[in-house]
Amino acid sequence: LYQAQINKIDHILKKLQLRPGERLLDIGCGWGWLAVKAAREHGAEVLGITLSREQHRSALDRVEKEGLSGKVDIQLVNYLDLAGGGQHFDKIVSVGMFEHVGRENLSRYMEAVHRLLRPGGLSLLHSIMGTDENPVNPWIEKYIFPGGYIPSLRETLWLLPEYNFHLLHAESLRLHYAQTLD
Repeated sequence: LYQAQINKIDHILKKLQLRPGERLLDIGCGWGWLAVKAAREHGAEVLGITLSREQHRSALDRVEKEGLSGKVDIQLVNYLDLAGGGQHFDKIVSVGMFEHVGRENLSRYMEAVHRLLRPGGLSLLHSIMGTDENPVNPWIEKYIFPGGYIPSLRETLWLLPEYNFHLLHAESLRLHYAQTLD
C-alpha cells in the first residue's frame, strides 16, 4: 500500500510538469508526502494546506525532518480563505479533497482555484467521481465523506468553461485502484 501511494504521488507530480522554482499549492495536503516530494525531487516551492490539525502537525514534522522548511510551508487554512489573500501559484494540485466540498460548493472550489492560479498555470484535480449525479450512499456519507459528495465527471466538466479552464487530460484509475485493494 505504501508503494502504491508513492507511485500515485510520482504519477501526479509527473503530470504537473513541475520545474525548479515554481510555486505549487497542494489543497488538502494530507500528511505532506506530495509536498515533500515536489520540493525535494522537483525543486518546487510548496504551500500545503489542510483543515486537519493532526495532518498539519504530522506534515510539519515531515517537512522539518526532511530539511525542507525553507521550501515547503504547511498551513492550517481553508482554501476559500486563501483565495481571498492575493497569492498566486504556477501549479495547483488537489488529491482526494474535492469529494469533501459538497455538491453546493463545487463551483466555489473552481472559483478559488481560478483566483489562486496564475494565468497559464496548470491545475490537477484527483478525485473520486461518479458516472451520474446521485445522492451519496448512506454508508459513504456516514463513514467516508460526512457532508461530502461524489461529483460526476459530467458536472465537473460542465464547470470548467465558467472559469476559463480547459481539460487537457482525463484519466480513470478505477482498474488500478481495484488492483491496489487486492
